[in-house]
Amino acid sequence: MSAKAMIPLEFQCIDNITPQIFTTRVIEPVLCHLSEIAFSKAASQLLLGTALHESMGLKHRRQVGGGPARSLFQMEPATHDDIWTNFLAYRDALKGQIEGLLSSPTANKHLELEFNDNYAAGMARVHYFRAPDALPKSNDLISQSNYWKKHYNTALGAGTPTKYQNDWKAHGGPDVLFRIDCSI
Repeated sequence: MSAKAMIPLEFQCIDNITPQIFTTRVIEPVLCHLSEIAFSKAASQLLLGTALHESMGLKHRRQVGGGPARSLFQMEPATHDDIWTNFLAYRDALKGQIEGLLSSPTANKHLELEFNDNYAAGMARVHYFRAPDALPKSNDLISQSNYWKKHYNTALGAGTPTKYQNDWKAHGGPDVLFRIDCSI
């Protein structure tokens, strides 16, 4: 049996990027790299929706207003550290795959979160992976926005499912073509 050709994973930190390019050059290769988590179109859409909303259209790597959140996914360092301490520390294979997204073994993970889009996408996917509920189905924007609110923004966050949906539409989410698997 021959091995399937997989989409390539390359270090990425791209400014002024379109949602399609961000999906095909960052999100989908990262999801394929994380073989400990099943690839799905729904996960690709949820990550793109998160980034479109959180970064105001793939524009901000630092939280507007001076808050602590970093990356196009706007993950806070405390959340990042909690994922490492209370989740990845107990999952060696997945931990190794996330470490493989770092630009070097000794890289500062908080800087990587802000400037290494692959690492940030991987951490955002792990954040959703550790949530107790199954991902919403692909192409279900309402369910995806509610899932984002419950598991990413949380009840304490200022975001709303309606704003997530509006940002998805305003920043080009409906125009993106998504893969259904990791083959080329």
